Amino acid sequence: MHNGRCLCGAVTFRIAADPVALRTCWCRVCQYIGAGSATVNALFPSEALEVEGETTSIEGVADSGSIMTRRFCPKCGTHLFSQASTRLHQVVVRVGALDEPARFGPQATIWTSAAPPWACIDEGLPKVAGQLAPAAPKP
Repeated sequence: MHNGRCLCGAVTFRIAADPVALRTCWCRVCQYIGAGSATVNALFPSEALEVEGETTSIEGVADSGSIMTRRFCPKCGTHLFSQASTRLHQVVVRVGALDEPARFGPQATIWTSAAPPWACIDEGLPKVAGQLAPAAPKP
């Protein structure tokens, strides 16, 4: 079980599964969300996520072309989750919202083609210029 919350604590969540993928993302949308940096994201099975508290959502088109629904706390603005219309079986959780973020280090860096020249990208991780193929659901 993994737990997390927004900055103000109005939204809490539990995830009853391990992540299927862990990624740092440098797409332009993530740079907006991350105040100019990348976001660090854990992908979990959607059915494993239980949320308490109200979230607000916004839809938009990702750099990959997918329609993304992004959910955040309406009180403090903390970005918590996103989900692609083409991958409803998975939810993307912002690692910084997890209670133990140190347990969820990235396994790859995606959208390096959109990263600014000063970006700090871990050379020890696989790098992908765009979007990786979807992580397969675990049986």
